[in-house]
Amino acid sequence: MCSYCGCDSIEVIGRFMAEHVEIINATGKLRAAVASHDVASLESARSVVADLLWPHTVAEEAGLFRVMARDEVYSAHIATLCGEHQTLATLLADLAPGHTASMGQFDNALRNHIDKEDNGLFPAAAIALGGPEWVEVHDITPHSHDGGDPHVHPPQDDLAQPLHHDHDEASMGSRGEDERSGHEHGAALPTGDPLDRILVPPL
Repeated sequence: MCSYCGCDSIEVIGRFMAEHVEIINATGKLRAAVASHDVASLESARSVVADLLWPHTVAEEAGLFRVMARDEVYSAHIATLCGEHQTLATLLADLAPGHTASMGQFDNALRNHIDKEDNGLFPAAAIALGGPEWVEVHDITPHSHDGGDPHVHPPQDDLAQPLHHDHDEASMGSRGEDERSGHEHGAALPTGDPLDRILVPPL
């Protein structure tokens, strides 16, 4: 996890980094389940990882990735990261009891992907995006407040109107306790953007 630049103090980045830790922690039981040759244990552990991973990747692509991909400096890298999300889906689905080499491949791909985000994209986003863009990222990223239903905020078509959300621009620089305690995801992406796709793992 990036700890040198302070980008984890930005609400959505801090959330994504915390989710990365949860996902990596869950792979421990997945690795043990693969090695155990027990089908039921593998399916249970696979389900836990999937339930953490896919809402996370959907949220990344719906908000931060969408906004950053508008800049040609980052668009190709964003496309690569989205492709890696699909690769992780395939690798996770292909795990079988006793196939420790496949587990190693999934684990390496996952850790390398997370490193690219934590130590590459996220610090770059902290520098590249301004206050209004972070507000947009927050508004279009599926999230919940105090354990409520996941939602996104509607786009602000009339800039003369006040922003209708619970956080002002300044608050985008540090995550609130409600956001830190747990976001759930699942809202569909808007149409009309190159990143318009929800990843559905082939499980």
